[in-house]
Amino acid sequence: MRALITGINGFVGGHLAEHLLATGAWDVAGLARQPTLAFGALDGRVTYIAADLNDRDQALMALASVRPDVIFHLAGQSNVPRAFADPHTTVQTNIGAQLNLFLSVLQLRLDPLMIIASSNEIYGMVRPEELPLTEETPLRPVNPYAVSKAAQDLFAYQYYISHQLRTIRLRPFNHIGPRQTEAFVVPAFAAQIARIEAGLQPPTLRVGNLAAERDFSDVRDIARAYELAALYGEVGAAYNVGSEQAVSVRRLLEILLTFSTHDVQIEPDPSRMRPSDVPRVVCNASRFRAATGWKPLIPLEQTLFDTLEYWRSRIQEQL
Repeated sequence: MRALITGINGFVGGHLAEHLLATGAWDVAGLARQPTLAFGALDGRVTYIAADLNDRDQALMALASVRPDVIFHLAGQSNVPRAFADPHTTVQTNIGAQLNLFLSVLQLRLDPLMIIASSNEIYGMVRPEELPLTEETPLRPVNPYAVSKAAQDLFAYQYYISHQLRTIRLRPFNHIGPRQTEAFVVPAFAAQIARIEAGLQPPTLRVGNLAAERDFSDVRDIARAYELAALYGEVGAAYNVGSEQAVSVRRLLEILLTFSTHDVQIEPDPSRMRPSDVPRVVCNASRFRAATGWKPLIPLEQTLFDTLEYWRSRIQEQL
């Protein structure tokens, strides 16, 4: 099958491309705005298209050149602090690009299966009695990124109903692992630890809200979930994907520090606090498990160790 991964240069996109190629069952094309592939390991193994989905003509040309059987739509702006700072760009990037994708599919009269990357953030301000969250939990997004993802989710459903586009909405909960940028909590910790170990930073680690509890999965398990959604998911459906376990940010930091070669002091940093933050989030992924047989395979400790090792390698390259 021929797959098109939008946002292939992103955190999940690169891991998904590697996973699909490893199966031997997929011919992979990838799209991103950058002029070249971000991950050298993919060079020569995927068809790369440099295009901006916010430009309708570029979206149309990209789809016309690939004509995919499956589109994994991962492209977007996913950083919550950046969304607060620039909500207009976040909305345009996330909603506008997806609409251009849908309109291009219709104009070209293509019929791909489209796996749409939604987000657990769309549930927003959840009540304790609503946990664990199901796909029927009301949407109460509390930040501009979450609002944009809720709109993407709803547009995917609307185009399925109104235009018979074959969309499936995947709502992954927090996913972590190697190659995630420092804009997110685990790599922010790991990068600081690596700099402290390399003597590039005083032994003080600056942190935000450590009390928040989230449902964390390894990005490589999430990449498997995207493929399984394409193979076994029901068109028109929405699926939660997560570990079904709530873990505090403090616990993540504690585990990372057990791998550190240096003693580290913790210092709160107000700039790392979100204007609004939900205390506890955990998902019910039973619908997805029943449909696909998916379950997380990589232990949390392994994910955290691999993330720290990635940042140690990155920091050493900079010396």
